[in-house]
This record gives sequence, structure tokens and C-alpha cells, in this order.
Amino acid sequence: MEFIWILFAFLCGLAVKLINLPPLIGFLGAGFLLNFLQFEPSSVLDSLSNMGITLMLFCIGLKLHVQDLLKREVWASTLGHMGAWTILLIGVFSLLGLVGLHAFEVLSLRTAALIGFALSFSSTVCIVKLLEEAGEMKTRHGQLALGILVMQDIVAVVFLVLATGKIPSLWAVLLFALIPLRPVLGRILDKSGHGEMLPLTGIFFALGAYELFYLVGVKGDLGALILGILLASHSKASELNKSLMNFKDIFLIGFFLSIGFSALPTWEMVGLSVILTILLLAKFVLFFYFFTSLRLRGRTSFLGALALSNYSEFGLIVVALSVQAGWISNEWLVILALAVSFSFVITSVFYRKAHSYFRRYKDRIRHYENPLPLPEDCFTQPKSMEVLVVGLGRVGRGAFESLTNMVGGVVAGMDADKFRIKQMQAEEHNVFFGDGEDVDLWEHLDLSNVKLILLALPSSDDCVNVVKQLRSTGYNGQVAAIARYQDERDDMMKAGINNVFNFYTEAGTGFAEESLSLLR
Repeated sequence: MEFIWILFAFLCGLAVKLINLPPLIGFLGAGFLLNFLQFEPSSVLDSLSNMGITLMLFCIGLKLHVQDLLKREVWASTLGHMGAWTILLIGVFSLLGLVGLHAFEVLSLRTAALIGFALSFSSTVCIVKLLEEAGEMKTRHGQLALGILVMQDIVAVVFLVLATGKIPSLWAVLLFALIPLRPVLGRILDKSGHGEMLPLTGIFFALGAYELFYLVGVKGDLGALILGILLASHSKASELNKSLMNFKDIFLIGFFLSIGFSALPTWEMVGLSVILTILLLAKFVLFFYFFTSLRLRGRTSFLGALALSNYSEFGLIVVALSVQAGWISNEWLVILALAVSFSFVITSVFYRKAHSYFRRYKDRIRHYENPLPLPEDCFTQPKSMEVLVVGLGRVGRGAFESLTNMVGGVVAGMDADKFRIKQMQAEEHNVFFGDGEDVDLWEHLDLSNVKLILLALPSSDDCVNVVKQLRSTGYNGQVAAIARYQDERDDMMKAGINNVFNFYTEAGTGFAEESLSLLR
């Protein structure tokens, strides 16, 4: 039976990949197709799904910092949006009931509020997948979206406590002991090395935290998230996250399949779910309004709102609990399952073209910006910049330091990870915070004296987007980039990048040249 799931997931995932859509759309389709063909899910699928979500939340924690959650634009927009959205949907449902739609006509005020609350959450699984594929987890809008998802998780814990009546045990206060135990956890992570013990240590931490929180009556997934946050400042946090990435992605396939097994719809249910899907536009508008009202830039507000404009798998949990309590009819579970699936498809398709949409409508979007942006959204112009390295990961930082040694202080570095930038600035490096795909950034920077820009970004699509924006702002200097595969190199050369270094080939060439020096 497990092979049947893998077969359908592979065929459907590959089919949508061939038409340039995210594979998760195929996995969703595979689940509904298996359900239609009357295959039965087993506990194994649920276990894979739960493990994937737990590992995902642990990985989110590894990239988050507590101070991000305390920012006003995170907590205020989360709570404000959830309240406004719930009130809006109560009004919409009442209006639809008045025009004669029976499913909405029979809803009580409490039922409408519960459904609205369930649909106010955004999908952690869908958004994290999109941000990871785009390499935008540490960008300004990426961190904003992650912060809001975490705040929504906190609200979810409060709701589950109130809805189920399960109050955490008195032993839950001992969970605060994890804070002083952080150095011990860090030493364990150090001793795990770089091989197979590293991902095993991450899985042990994530599942161990889940079980620990669950034992004391707290949502287990929250435990995985919190332990990840505690380890976020560790020097191996990034390496640990990368080692868990493939495991997490494989397990999450079980989650997407399980949504399709939730129920088989009727045509009436499909129609109702389409109505809910259309309301995603209102969800986007509300997020955009709150973001711009809190002085975020238009681009950050647009991309953040677009990423968050979907429905969450947690909404299904809320409705399932409401069905068990007799507050909502069972058909709403099917309707919401379809709406969640449709929202995944909508977000996956539109977000992949988000940067193109912003470039096209940037003047209209900027019209809603606050004239006084937040301090961290103000651009910094490095002095005497003639060479710019975009992306300061392992390869980018190596290039930046080598160029600095060769030509001096005319080299500047830029990265979208503000914590990396703060660390390098403390070491007195000539670096500044910026997102290479931010058209606002390139329009504000003075590139008249810049002769060479190096793109050390993880995605070839990112490099192509950056060079398009550079050329559109009138930059005529040289652009170089790195690629991992030959087909990526060919696409980047066609996009107008002057020189593309094949990462593996050039590493071998450099190794050979350095080794030959021993003979001399």
C-alpha cells in the first residue's frame, strides 16, 4: 500500500513539475485521486505527516529570533488581521445567507465566527515550502511571514486549551528549565559532528521536544518550534537546518496526501469552497492594509501579504473539534478541506511570479506606503563601492574576503540575513543589509561607480531576477554569478550575466591549481 502512495505522489508531482508548477500541487491532487479510487489511508501516513510538520516547525525555530516576534508589525498585524477577518466573514456569510444560499443561511452567529476564525490562519506548510524554494526565508518579508505564522501558532494553542478544556499540568512550568539548559543542548549539537549524526540529532531534538510538551499537556508542535528557537543562535543552526531539509520534505508529502483523504466532495461543496477561495483576495487586502499601516514598505507588504493569503491546515483542526462538539455540520469539514487545497494551489502559482507583479505595479503599490518607513527599512549606501558581492553565505563570504584582500576597501558585501550582517559589521567588514531581489534597493543605491557585481545566491532564478532588475535600473557594469549545474549556467548566461562559474567545476580547478603549487 505504501508503494501505491509513493507511485501516485511521484506521478502527480512529476506531472505538475513538467508544466512548471510546484510539486506540492501534484501531491494534493494525488491524495484526492487516491481517495476517489477508494484507497484507504493508514496510520503510517498520519505518522509521516505529523513527523513532517514537527520537523518543519523545528526548522522554522532554527531561523527565528525571539526579538522578531516582539516587533509591533508582527504581533499587531497578526491579532488585528485575525479579528478583522473573522468579523468580515461573519458579515459575508450573513449576506450570502440572505441571498438564499442554504449552507450559509442555517449558520448561527457562533458557527460563522468559528469558521471565520478557522480561515484566519495561514498555512505554515505551504508558506515555508514557497519561501524555501525561492530562497527567501531570511528576507524581510520572509521573516515577517514566519513571525506571523508563529504568532498564529500561539493563538492556536490558546484556542485548543479553551476548546478542549485540557489545561496544561502543573509540570508544564518545568519547561522553562530548557532556557538554562541551552548551553548543554549546544554542546550536544557540537559533538554530533557533520555526518549522519547531525540530522539524527536534529530529529531527536524535534521529536523529543514534541513528546516533552505533549506529556505536560501542551501542544507538541509548539515544543519543537520553541526548541528550534532556543538553538537558533548556535553556530551550527544553519548546518543543522540544511541537514534536515530533505527529511522534512519527504515526510511532508504525507501531509499533502492526507488532505486529499479527508473526504470526497459533492458539486455543491466544491461550489462553496470556490466561494471561500475567492475570499482570499480580501485576506490579501487586509494583510496589505495592516502592513502598510504599520509603516512597512510597499514591497514588503505586498510580498508578505501574498505569501500569507491562503488557508491553513489548522483550520481543519478547528472545524473537526467544532464538529465533535456539535457546533458545525460535518459537510463544513469537507468544504474547508477543499478550500485549503485550492488556496495552496492559488498561492503556489501566484507567489512564484510575485516579483514580476511587483515590478509591473510598483508605482501603484508604493502609493500606499507610509512616508516615514521603519528604521530598519531605510537603505544604506556604502562608501567608495566599486565591487559588490550579493549574498554572504560560505561562497559569497569567501569571495568577499578574497576580493577585500586583493583590492581593499572598495569591495562591499550585501546580504538579506540581518543577523549575519550585524555580526560582520561588528567585525568591521564593509557590509550592509539588503535583499538582492528588491527593486526598491537598486533604485535607491548609487551604482555609478560600481564596476563589478558578484551574485553568490543559492538559486539560479534569484540570480536571473537580480540581473533583470539591475539592467532595468540602467546598470551597465559587469555581473558574475555561480551555478551548480550546467543547465543553470546556460539559463543565467542567456539572461545577461557576463560570466557564470560552475560551482563544482571551478572548485575542482581551484583545488588542482593550489595543489600544483606544492610541486613548485
